[in-house]
Amino acid sequence: MKVAIFAGGFGTRLSEETAIRPKPMVEIGGRPIIWHIMKMYAHHGFNDFVVLGGYKVDYIRDYFLNYRAQRTDYTIDLKTGNIDWLESVSEDWRVTVLDTGADSMTGGRLKRAMRLLSDGPFCLTYGDGVSDVNIRELVEVHKASKRWCTLTAVTQPGRYGALRLNEDLNRVEAFREKGAADGGLINGGFFVCEPEVFELIDDDQTTWENEPMDRLVERDMLGSYHHSGYWQSMDSLRDKITLETAWASGAPWKQWKD
Repeated sequence: MKVAIFAGGFGTRLSEETAIRPKPMVEIGGRPIIWHIMKMYAHHGFNDFVVLGGYKVDYIRDYFLNYRAQRTDYTIDLKTGNIDWLESVSEDWRVTVLDTGADSMTGGRLKRAMRLLSDGPFCLTYGDGVSDVNIRELVEVHKASKRWCTLTAVTQPGRYGALRLNEDLNRVEAFREKGAADGGLINGGFFVCEPEVFELIDDDQTTWENEPMDRLVERDMLGSYHHSGYWQSMDSLRDKITLETAWASGAPWKQWKD
């Protein structure tokens, strides 16, 4: 199963960092946050990634093109160009980097990857949030639901709009402002989708979180997986500092072994 990652936005609320690189390439603990996300998925056996780039996509392309050289020792023959790698790369990943347009919205970015994601269910998430969510369990819950999409509902205080869920917390009934009745559950990303979701995206200017999500709710095709563990997005410099502090104290999202 492929994993699509939104990685093309301007990241204006993190302009201190994103003036020179896209937000998914902002580092936490010396590694881009997208690397942490990919390590999370790979830990659960999902290692075929489709990166939905846009703003400064060449930065992402260069990172993965030079990934092995940045991570391992090597000997290069400058006359022939031959390289002998002195050690192997630990990540067994397949990474596709797409330029989905600098001005595309999230839904448009996803639809531009339709040719790569239409052969079955796929995972989808944002390139700026980490969690200790059990991806394998999430996928199983999605498959059992028979719905077109399952999102991960998480608890996060503050500025996000909340979800209204049914009594069993496994189906999204509406989106609304955060209230106390449901504990302030929000859309935390970490979706599992069926190819049918592409039918709900109109064009490049479609925002995934708006019309497609609303249409899924109208069709009773949006499921929910409740995650009560760690979740944190990186929307601001304050969030980056929070993540850096969490990384230094053990990184609650780090389920993999070095």
